[in-house]
Amino acid sequence: MEGAAEGRTGSVLFAGFRALGLFSSDVPHVVRYSALKRRFYVTTCVGTSFHTYDVQKLSLVAISNSVPQDICCMAADGRLVFAAYGKVFSAFARNKEIVHTFKGHKAEIRLLQPFGDHVISVDTDSVLIIWHIYSEEEYLQLTFDKSVFQISTILHPSTYLNKILLGSEQGSLQLWNVKSNKLLYTFPGWKVGVTALQQAPAVDVVAIGLMSGQVVIHNIKFDETLMKFRQDWGPITSISFRTDGHPVMAAGSPCGHIGLWDLEDKKLINQMRNAHSTAIAGLTFLHREPLLVTNGADNALRIWIFDGPAGEGRLLRFRMGHSAALTKIRYYGQNGQQILSASQDGTLQSFSTVHEKFNKSLGHGLVNKKIVKRKGLQNTMSVRLPPITKFAAEEARQSDWDGIIACHQGKLSCTTWNYQRSTIGAYFLKPKELKTDDIIATAVDITSCGNFAVIGLSSGAVDVYNMQSGIHRGRFGDDKAHAGSVRGVAVDGLNQMTVTAGSERLLKFWNFKSKVLIHSVSLDSSPNMMLLHRDSGILGLALDDFSITVLDIETRKIVREFSGHQGQINDMTFSPDGRWLISAAMDCSVRTWDLPSGCLIDCFLLDSAPLNVTMSPTGDFLATSHVDHLGIYLWSNVSLYSVVSLRPLPPDYVPSVVMLPGTCQTPGTDVLDEQIEPSDEMVEYESPEQLSEQLVTLSLLPESRWKNLLNLDVIKKKNKPKEPPKVPQAAPFFIPTVPGLVPRFAVPEQNGDPQQSKVVNLGILAQKSNFYLKLEEGLLNNQYEAALNLLKELGPSGIETELRNLSPDDGGSVDVMQGFLKMIRMMLDRKRDFELAQAYLALFLKLHLKMLPSEPVLLEELVKLSSQVEEDWTHLQSLFNQSMCVLNYIKSALL
Repeated sequence: MEGAAEGRTGSVLFAGFRALGLFSSDVPHVVRYSALKRRFYVTTCVGTSFHTYDVQKLSLVAISNSVPQDICCMAADGRLVFAAYGKVFSAFARNKEIVHTFKGHKAEIRLLQPFGDHVISVDTDSVLIIWHIYSEEEYLQLTFDKSVFQISTILHPSTYLNKILLGSEQGSLQLWNVKSNKLLYTFPGWKVGVTALQQAPAVDVVAIGLMSGQVVIHNIKFDETLMKFRQDWGPITSISFRTDGHPVMAAGSPCGHIGLWDLEDKKLINQMRNAHSTAIAGLTFLHREPLLVTNGADNALRIWIFDGPAGEGRLLRFRMGHSAALTKIRYYGQNGQQILSASQDGTLQSFSTVHEKFNKSLGHGLVNKKIVKRKGLQNTMSVRLPPITKFAAEEARQSDWDGIIACHQGKLSCTTWNYQRSTIGAYFLKPKELKTDDIIATAVDITSCGNFAVIGLSSGAVDVYNMQSGIHRGRFGDDKAHAGSVRGVAVDGLNQMTVTAGSERLLKFWNFKSKVLIHSVSLDSSPNMMLLHRDSGILGLALDDFSITVLDIETRKIVREFSGHQGQINDMTFSPDGRWLISAAMDCSVRTWDLPSGCLIDCFLLDSAPLNVTMSPTGDFLATSHVDHLGIYLWSNVSLYSVVSLRPLPPDYVPSVVMLPGTCQTPGTDVLDEQIEPSDEMVEYESPEQLSEQLVTLSLLPESRWKNLLNLDVIKKKNKPKEPPKVPQAAPFFIPTVPGLVPRFAVPEQNGDPQQSKVVNLGILAQKSNFYLKLEEGLLNNQYEAALNLLKELGPSGIETELRNLSPDDGGSVDVMQGFLKMIRMMLDRKRDFELAQAYLALFLKLHLKMLPSEPVLLEELVKLSSQVEEDWTHLQSLFNQSMCVLNYIKSALL
């Protein structure tokens, strides 16, 4: 057992598939134009890989292969995309595979700048290296003093051959000729750190963004400042100019606002407030298009179009995921293609496991949707509800009324949501008599019919509401269901029973309709969360002592108890068939428990603690969410497509850490190689010929070989041809074969001796068969196994011929007949091939019944055989009768 566990690498049941809901990070995007396809493409970084989108429809074109670390900066030219990770950067061709890798920096790279056939990289130690792209060799290395000139930005000014402009955190700028390795000019700056550099549409003019929030439009040819603008939102993060005939400049800020400046009138013309909920990482006006592309660390990529009369931008297209940590994820529906997820950013979103175009956001929870619509509030932050902590969804009546109910952080009232309309629903469900702020909703569930919502409160009360009308339909218990806070509520599949768990270590079973308490179970520890598998009636309880208790709601008894987690259990999920319970805890482990055997069958660790876990209703994927991660991670169920040994793990099993999957699908070759490796887990079980010597074992031969032995004469009459076969005019050439079940070619005898006698030997005519010879050998050594194996290979006609030839009249002998009867006795003694022994013996008696009584040797052998057959059959008959009685009782008794 230990040897089998040692060979494992990570999880045996789950293999990383891909990540959902990741679109952007704090790395600025890159816009490229394809002259061949006449289209713009935008590339955004997502962890260890990057996505390329077609700007026209914002459809995903390509996902790059993963790199070992998170990407920290990107750049691109007409053919290649450059991505830096740690002290290394690589060039990617076709937006996918790495074609060049550049190593040489001793600190983390922070800036990249393509430069014709070269590329410039700058690290945090202010070391600048120019590389030749194709040879991957260093062309030039410049080292700057960090205390005097810490490089913060880099720009290649238009028409300035072989020249680059460097900005510093100290505020000064330097213009270098990289071919001659000369410093051409130093700009004193404005005593404030430079954060952004951008070439203006006019030659020699550059926009310089500063830490103070100023944007300086500067002529670098004459070192003259043309104009200055100031934003009050902090340092300038990025700058871009419109090139479609409107003299407008956009400047991004750390708080997510964008300022739009008119360069002719030198004034602010518009503000795009809350364009992103975090800092604007990058913004780019498309060349000769009224389109602005923006991205930020809030996991959003947006395209704005400027087609209004006042020059304001409106949102045209976007790709957006959650901008804060996820609080709960659950599969929605029965097809296993949508995952509902709630987040700390206050939104409820649906992610498709099939394609990104099916993703949708249900929006923010609003205190009063009508007021927002009527007053048209720009900043809805004041009327937004806090994040959703728990929710329950049911699609049974989703087209008729709201099918999702959610409780919010620190709020008493629960909201309803409509999946089809992708919006918050009509009702806020809370008890009318309660006005206090201390009581909050802690647990929710929705019935499988979609008609009722059950809500548990921190006061111990559990209420039922109608989902269609929002009317309160009753309360469990006289006043409260529990003395402590409600930690979980669940309704069974037929609305017969409600189960509630309270912090006072009690689990209570209620009649759903009458609200009467049926049963109460005391728990060893306070429950943390509760999960019901409706189809099987199995209830899983995660307790505060890090153990899991499993109950059957029919018998209301504890059926399994699991322990092994070293931290708080955050979430649990059942497999669709109810055989596995998968739990995720703060000890960074995901464990799979096999309920029928009561064993831990799989365990793997992750770098980041899993907060949520949910399994697809079709059983193909497991989805997880993690601390400090904005995505949903899919793991494929390996047992669906390969042989997996579900052996229990030993108590001292040490799980290994598994990497989270990237956004691109993992190449299948790696997974296959792992599975093909020889392991004693994959050894297939071979059944022995006989399980026990006391058991009667039948042969594996088909019935046609032995069942019709007594009816061969009838079969021959039926099969007799009506007319004799005609000889073909020109018979084709056939190699002669030896008769038998297994066709074998007849080997021609070598007749090379010319002196051989022509007198026929009569002994050859009465040739002994192989079976006959083996029986003769068996008489000498008392071993009949070989003779039996020969008989097994023959068909019914062959068996009859062999048994007929045993009699002295047909060339046999009494001794060989005795040998045959001894072979039958051996078969009955061993209790193997039981039906063959009976069939062979019956045919033998039918063929030789007249001559057997006249031979005393054979008669004595038959008497012994008769008593043995009778004894065996009496024993079997009593067992058959016993089994029939039990079966009849089970079928007829009222249990």
